[in-house]
Amino acid sequence: MPTVTESTHNLRRNLREIAEHQNLSARVGEYLDSYFVDVELNAASDASPEELLGAATQHFRLGEVRPARVAVSALYTPDFDRHGWHSPHTVIDVVTDDMPFLVDSITMVVYRRGLVIHRLLHPLISAERDAEGKLLRTLPRGAAGSQPESWIHLEIDRIGDSDLIADLHREIVDVLADVRAAVEDGATMQQRMHEADVEMAAATAEACDEVAAYLRWIAVNNFVFLGYAEYRAATGSRSLTRVAESGLGILRHPDHPRFGTCLAGIPGVVAELAKDPLPAILVKADARSTVHRSAYLDFIGVKCYDASGNIVGVRAFVGLYTAHVYHVAATDVPLLRRKIAAVRQEIGFLPRSHRDKTLLNVLETYPRDELIEIAHDDLIRIARGIVSLYEREQVRVFLRDDAWGRYVSVIVYMPRDRFDTVLRERISALLDETLAAERVDFFVMLGESRLARLHFIARTPVGTRYAYDAGAIERQVARIVRGWSDELKQNLVGHYGEERGNSLLRRYANELPLSYQECVTPASAVSDLERLEAAEQSGRVEVKLSAAQRDDGAHQHLKLFRRGRPRPLSAILPVLENMGLTVLSEQPFSLPRSDLHIADFAVQLPQAAALDDDSTRRAFVELLESLLSDEAENDGFNRLVLLAGLDGRQIGILRAYSRYLRQAGLPFSQAYVQRCLARHFQITRALVEFFEALFSPSADDARARALSDEVDTALLQVSNPDDDRILAALQTAIEATLRTNAYQTGRDGKAKDYLSFKFSSQHIPFLPAPAPLYEIFVYNERVEGVHLRGARVARGGLRWSDRMEDFRTEVLGLVKAQMVKNAVIVPLGSKGGFVCKRLPPAGEREAFQAEGIACYSIFIRGLLDLTDNRVDEQVVPPSGVRRRDGDDPYLVVAADKGTATFSDIANAIAIEYGFWLGDAFASGGSVGYDHKKMAITARGAWEAIKRHFRELGLDTQKQPFTVVGIGDMSGDVFGNGMLLSSQVRLLAAFDHRHLFIDPNPDAARSYAERQRLFALARSSWADYDPALISHGGGVWSRSAKSIPLSPEVRAWLGSDTLHMTPAELIKAILQAPVDLLYNGGIGTYVKASTQSHQEANDRGNDILRVDASQLKARVIGEGGNLGLTQKGRIEFALNGGRIFTDAIDNSAGVDCSDHEVNIKILLAGLIRRGDMTGKQRDLLLASMTEAVGSLVLVDNYQQTLAIASEAAAAPGLIEVHGRLIRNLEAQGAVHRAIEALPDDKGLNERAQQKRGLSAPEIAVLLAYAKITLKQALLESSLPDSDDVHELLVNYFPAALLESCRELLSTHPLKRDIVATQLVNRLVNRMGTTFVMQVSDETGASPAQVTGAWYAASCVLGAEALWHDLEALDLMVPADRQMALMAGLRSMTAAATPLVLTRHLGGASIGQLVADYHMAVAESMQRIRHGKSAGQALIALIDEQAAIVAAFELVNLASACGHPLHEVAKALDELGAQIDLDWLGAAVNRLPAGNRWQARARAQLTTEVAALRQHLVRQVLGGRSLSTGDAQNVLDELKGSEPQDLAMLSAGLAEIRRVVAC
Repeated sequence: MPTVTESTHNLRRNLREIAEHQNLSARVGEYLDSYFVDVELNAASDASPEELLGAATQHFRLGEVRPARVAVSALYTPDFDRHGWHSPHTVIDVVTDDMPFLVDSITMVVYRRGLVIHRLLHPLISAERDAEGKLLRTLPRGAAGSQPESWIHLEIDRIGDSDLIADLHREIVDVLADVRAAVEDGATMQQRMHEADVEMAAATAEACDEVAAYLRWIAVNNFVFLGYAEYRAATGSRSLTRVAESGLGILRHPDHPRFGTCLAGIPGVVAELAKDPLPAILVKADARSTVHRSAYLDFIGVKCYDASGNIVGVRAFVGLYTAHVYHVAATDVPLLRRKIAAVRQEIGFLPRSHRDKTLLNVLETYPRDELIEIAHDDLIRIARGIVSLYEREQVRVFLRDDAWGRYVSVIVYMPRDRFDTVLRERISALLDETLAAERVDFFVMLGESRLARLHFIARTPVGTRYAYDAGAIERQVARIVRGWSDELKQNLVGHYGEERGNSLLRRYANELPLSYQECVTPASAVSDLERLEAAEQSGRVEVKLSAAQRDDGAHQHLKLFRRGRPRPLSAILPVLENMGLTVLSEQPFSLPRSDLHIADFAVQLPQAAALDDDSTRRAFVELLESLLSDEAENDGFNRLVLLAGLDGRQIGILRAYSRYLRQAGLPFSQAYVQRCLARHFQITRALVEFFEALFSPSADDARARALSDEVDTALLQVSNPDDDRILAALQTAIEATLRTNAYQTGRDGKAKDYLSFKFSSQHIPFLPAPAPLYEIFVYNERVEGVHLRGARVARGGLRWSDRMEDFRTEVLGLVKAQMVKNAVIVPLGSKGGFVCKRLPPAGEREAFQAEGIACYSIFIRGLLDLTDNRVDEQVVPPSGVRRRDGDDPYLVVAADKGTATFSDIANAIAIEYGFWLGDAFASGGSVGYDHKKMAITARGAWEAIKRHFRELGLDTQKQPFTVVGIGDMSGDVFGNGMLLSSQVRLLAAFDHRHLFIDPNPDAARSYAERQRLFALARSSWADYDPALISHGGGVWSRSAKSIPLSPEVRAWLGSDTLHMTPAELIKAILQAPVDLLYNGGIGTYVKASTQSHQEANDRGNDILRVDASQLKARVIGEGGNLGLTQKGRIEFALNGGRIFTDAIDNSAGVDCSDHEVNIKILLAGLIRRGDMTGKQRDLLLASMTEAVGSLVLVDNYQQTLAIASEAAAAPGLIEVHGRLIRNLEAQGAVHRAIEALPDDKGLNERAQQKRGLSAPEIAVLLAYAKITLKQALLESSLPDSDDVHELLVNYFPAALLESCRELLSTHPLKRDIVATQLVNRLVNRMGTTFVMQVSDETGASPAQVTGAWYAASCVLGAEALWHDLEALDLMVPADRQMALMAGLRSMTAAATPLVLTRHLGGASIGQLVADYHMAVAESMQRIRHGKSAGQALIALIDEQAAIVAAFELVNLASACGHPLHEVAKALDELGAQIDLDWLGAAVNRLPAGNRWQARARAQLTTEVAALRQHLVRQVLGGRSLSTGDAQNVLDELKGSEPQDLAMLSAGLAEIRRVVAC
């Protein structure tokens, strides 16, 4: 009796206790004892006693009534309410007579359905039942009167579908019936086998004895008999039919749903059976057994013979060979021993030899079922092949067809270490496909041999005629078995050769995951490994395109190879979708040890044939690789690679143009532009070809014109007006392009990774005004930038902009101011700005700065790529650039916001390019003039401030004055500015960090503290010593919520408020009463009251900004840019404030830089010829710092003086200022609205109010007057004249001229320097309207007027007189000084037309000076005689008429041909008789409000001069004059006030008639 464990004992005790507690009957109690007596309850340890008791009780209810020889069964899912117990599983309960095969057969059904058995109980119960089958008693096993019964309880996976439960139940019932039939008829079938044996022994057919022996052997427990039927041929019939009532076991019923046709594949025609001489048929039936084990039934057909030896029937046995059959030696089995002997004999190996032993082992281990069934010839063929395997290990496949076409037996031998489930499944799939099998069964044998054997049975429809290529199947199986790695090796070696192929194999094959090997063929993997290696070595993403090989709906498969962390799918999908791909699926593969990754995408294309073209395919791959390496932008433009067949570079060109047009104001989003180009991809393609025809190395202007016409025609068919506008804008921009670097290559021979385009801006009509002369747009995926130039020779800073969407608008505003600022220097205004598109977070300071520098460098390179160079005084175009404009070698840049420390970077790039300017390219570098150390910008602004206060009678260097400042002491402009006078009383200041207030500062102590802060690196107002701040002041953070106001501060601000927010306090400070408001910071803080904050274009300071009308400052100094809007300046000035403009105030910085550039250019000549080293040059530059500063500040002084002088006289100049504005506007030089200049209505209102233009407005006119005059001079020969060479000399410091004087004439900008110097001197001295007025009156060109003025100025020594007057600063009242200067200006203006007359006649400046000098000098000397310097200066101006008369005297002497003294005497005589001087003065007083009034006045002046000359000639000729009547006419005119043009014209005509002139 088995040992009962303690846990089992306890569980049984618990079961009894629960049963007693539930008052179960004694009958149930004895049943439970029997039910659990043989059950190993350890297997039920997860069940509670209540569950086990409930299950047993429910089982009892099932078996309470069971008719004899009937099995009862139930399938249910326990529910406590219905069944008295609960289980999570479905239950199968069976009660039947005990017999073999029950449990095997039932579990076989469960497993075949894929269900799991969670618990199985199989108690054998001795039951006593009555005649109706009712259970009376449960007795001890073997008790008298009892019958053994099998009670089977299974708990399986829960089944919720009632139909599935019913179907499973029906199958279990059928299986139980099959088991019963087989068991009940077992003895009878044994008897039928015995009968067959007897018959066979008596038969005379061949091998009957051996078959009889086999049958006897089988009957001895070597065969499980499951069914039997007998087939006989009727008399005269050749077909076998089943004998009625002969069926036994599972073949009892011919209509059995499973076994009724299980012998259908075995021939029933006697003739067919006779073909095989063997008296027995040993094959597999066509159905699987439902009893014992799920295998195909073994069929033993014993042929029946008549006395004549003819086949007359077959005894058919079906069942299963027992395990003994498969383990006994084949040589011990009848029939098999004979079959083996025959094979050994025919093969003929030497008995007991190695090969014979091998053959015997092959046959003994051959699949026993196969050995039983196989025909002799097949066995010979296969056995011989298997023996050879032991001699040469290889993959072999042996196929055998079933004699009746029901299956193909396939035996595969392979190296054992190659076998695995995946391989078996692949071979099975191959056989399934190749043999068109209905199913493929398999059997595996792995022994001690190095070979593994797989036996496949490929079942086919009965009667199949096989037509397969056994050799091809073997080759395919060999390829599979050889292994993916071996196949890969073969392909790699074949493709790359042995060395490289094996290298790739060793590196990657062992790491490739199985999932990759399952999806990718070894042939395809060859190119995969090549790209994988490339990705590992380069770190880039490699791309591979291949045709779809699976039926997944894809047009192509796209593989990405990458080293390092793979990109998330969410990052890759937008890239692919923007290229026009539809992603169907993605399969990732990883090589974790190497950190390599492969992503395989199944994709659809816009058109299936989109990648058929090789160039498109190549362009697609290259673009995708660039995108995945962040070297191109991911957007909808990329779909043009498939739609229009464009490559990445061509798409980049279109994208760059689109980005430029967006900056230029084209009002369409990039997404819309992308869709437009995709919709009209043929036009898009034509636009690209148009661009290439203009600029590619094979450029063809004729083709370009044809393509442009083609685009024009195509645009006529575009119905959507927005699309038409976009496409036309692109065409316009391409046509306006002058140069591009699109076809330049870098040192590596590859195209540059950025694009730059030079535009003729004035040929793009939709650009916002004002349009510059040229602009260069630079683009790549990291940076975009634009550089606007007002002229060929122009300079200006490059700023790091943060205005991603409209940086061109920002730059345009800046270049406008730069044009005004640069009017004082050689180059006109330019400005550049760039934005960084991939900046790291601002908190990552070093990375942030590094990216900014990288973007700046790209921007600089983009500019230099398109700029001509100068080599040996010759202009050299950039390589790879087709120019559609003239020579353009001048490009100078400077630092600006965000790029203060970048100049050395720019210069290094210029030197790398071999650019002729070298380190003069970007001013402000380490080798040059440090603006902060020189304080040059602040000193220039201080000249403007001193000018304002001088006019107010205050000496800023000696008298204290109060200041409110914007900025902090660490800054250049603010810090230096606040140290330019020790008299500064700084009441308050603010920057972006702090507010500083000192309501009653001590000038000396605060000045010293500001010096300390300026010297302290990175100081802020927080570093200010609080002990030095007067009572009530302090320093507060801008982030403070509230700032308390002391009584002192409230008194100063005129406020009763106790607390203010920082923003409120800043606004109050800006509006506070103060002498000077000094802007040395960044931001726009003042606008006009008529403007909105939006117009100030500085959103960040909207909360701080005040109106100009609210300001109480007396003076505003603008060291920083854009502190006020132009309208704000004008409003402040019209309200009595003193202000110029930021461009005027802070122009010293650009002036200094310009001097630095031109000095470096000059010194470069010395270096080139070896007369100076670079170090010597640097020392010389440093030694001239102060001299350069002085030259610069002279310009600031004179320019502010010119504006102040003109502003003082502005009411009287309103008409002529109006003329100037209209002239400039007509030339396209000025846009009134942009420059905030008044329109004609505004000018009329000013005239009526007796108010002229304000100083800020005059500052604008001054700049544009200089710009237009300079352009006119450069178009003339005047700058080339030796007579103005002095201006070139005076431009440079004296120390430089000692070594470079002879090089001045070779300076590339000689003409520009001379023109600039001449313009500055003329306009600063004579005002904005002088040249226009003289030109209008005389019809002379601006260059002729300028030449005459320069000659007159030289004759007068005017420049020395100006210096004498300037020396009177603060020595005489400002208004008196201004009056004297006006007198000097008037004298020069009067002399100029007199000189101009002869200049127009062809006299050079030198000749003019020589002709006039003596007479004028004598006249001036007479005036100076006997006077002090000051008195003489005043006398010269007061008696300017006499000096001007000397010019007239020279003209008369020249015209009359007499010596000066004779002409002078004649004039005196004439003057005594007729007062022509009055007439001339009256004519000069005539208005000249427009060109024609000026011309009329000039004509009268000429006629008066002619009259004077006529009368002088008469005097000189000794003829008496009859002037009485003429004098009477003059007297009458004098009495008729006021005289107008008509009156004077008529009077002059009458005088001429009277004197017969």
